[in-house]
Amino acid sequence: MNKYELMFIVASDLPEEKREELIAKQKAYVESHKGIVEGIEKMGMKKFAYPINFKTEGFYVLMNIEFSANEVDAMSKLMNITDGIVRHMFVKKIVK
Repeated sequence: MNKYELMFIVASDLPEEKREELIAKQKAYVESHKGIVEGIEKMGMKKFAYPINFKTEGFYVLMNIEFSANEVDAMSKLMNITDGIVRHMFVKKIVK
């Protein structure tokens, strides 16, 4: 298993309880596929550098996870079609 940082942006028009539910759902997905969530940092509402889908801001979330490479691809595809997630990015951490 590799270590990753998962940054995703939740749409700003989602109510707080739906946003928390969406974050919990991503955490549950990692854990149900034999991954480990090392930490979740809710960075809050931030303005975009340019409009995305006619929105100018979103709620940023950073998750540190330990996950297999195959599962990263599957989760990325799922996040692409999940309503409420504007953008996401996985970055592999290099551990020395």
